[in-house]
Amino acid sequence: MKQLTLTEYEFRQEKVAATSRSPSKITRILAHLASGASLNRFEAEPLGDHCLNSTIATLANQYGLNFIRLPERVPNRWGEPCRVTRYSLTKSERALARMVLEKLQREAPGSAGALA
Repeated sequence: MKQLTLTEYEFRQEKVAATSRSPSKITRILAHLASGASLNRFEAEPLGDHCLNSTIATLANQYGLNFIRLPERVPNRWGEPCRVTRYSLTKSERALARMVLEKLQREAPGSAGALA
């Protein structure tokens, strides 16, 4: 078995620490929606979500958030129309979403709240 040098070990530990400080997919999506923005499945891709409907279902079922769901047609990568759902939150739900977001951030690995 290869012996790790101290610098390799430190590098790996820093990489693990940086990964655990990264916000989760649910946290990123919830922060975006809590800001008053809306999303469809294609717009969620840059936020790291490849299955937005599942993330929305988790937020609704586990945290009690109610989402506005609007069907829309957008062009797919070949320019053909594609049916998707646009998700957003009402103003009152955004307030609840911010509370859920704070809870998720406190419980995140590497946060001060998670260490207590």
